[in-house]
Amino acid sequence: MDPTISSNNIESIPLNGTGHPQCSPILTPSFLVLIIALVGLAGNTIVLWLLGFRMRRKAISVYVLNLALADSFFLCCHFIDSLLRIIDFYGIYAHKLSKEILGNTAIIPYISGLSILSAISTERCLSVLWPIWYHCHRPKNMSAIICALIWVLSFLMGILDWLFSGFLGETHHHLWKNVDFIVTAFLIFLFMLLSGSSLTLLIRILCGSRRKPLSRLYITISLTVMVYLICGLPLGLYLFLLYWFGIHLHHPFCHIYPVTAVLSCVNSSANPVIYFLVGSFRQHKKHRSLKMVLKRALADTPEDEYTDSHFQKTTEMSQNRC
Repeated sequence: MDPTISSNNIESIPLNGTGHPQCSPILTPSFLVLIIALVGLAGNTIVLWLLGFRMRRKAISVYVLNLALADSFFLCCHFIDSLLRIIDFYGIYAHKLSKEILGNTAIIPYISGLSILSAISTERCLSVLWPIWYHCHRPKNMSAIICALIWVLSFLMGILDWLFSGFLGETHHHLWKNVDFIVTAFLIFLFMLLSGSSLTLLIRILCGSRRKPLSRLYITISLTVMVYLICGLPLGLYLFLLYWFGIHLHHPFCHIYPVTAVLSCVNSSANPVIYFLVGSFRQHKKHRSLKMVLKRALADTPEDEYTDSHFQKTTEMSQNRC
């Protein structure tokens, strides 16, 4: 992704010099992003508040907390970016540098969100394939350490991509291509890791010799991965495939970015909805507090065998024995 050519303003770029029509600005995606981002920010803020101040932090909750933080960061970038585009469309001056900064900053939470989702899926796969080793030998603070490394790596990739592309200083085109290739390869690796661990987990649970009953946590993770593949992946394909080969300059591909931006905002806004639906399923209305709903959505226990309290006691006893 070359930040010197803003992907947020591609509608105004001529297709070529042969007289082909330009892509006219479309405001509908920008208004959709504003609405979706507001809803998503409200949902992710509730998740951040519950996991950060109202619930005891566990391995999975640390990942979910950081995933909600990445989604909120991503939605903020797209919300302000869409607002500036609408203001600019109606003749009120909005500096292009502001829109470029927001467009390039959004890649940081995009990388971190995919990395955290891949880490969640990989950990759940390990816990199903080797449960005894996982519960007895897993470091206590591994979730926090992995999330910290993910954020540092995401910021490092984003800053290097800005620096060598000329966005922050002198252009180093050959170095930018190398950095962009590393970022692309890293995203491909994360996608393969996410797909492989999710598929392995699905086969192990549904088709293994010892079938493991479905838990709410597995359903939550599966729905989150499915929504990402449908709504979040197209933006990555656009930025690191279509943009690399310049296809975005040709009609009608110049309209792909607004569509992928809307879909990516849907992906970042969908996780709180998934938590609520999974956590509130088959739950009595008198016990339906937001804290309990989120706790049930992240419970790694079959609904028909154990209650949440019994599962928590069993897990604590197994960890003490290890």
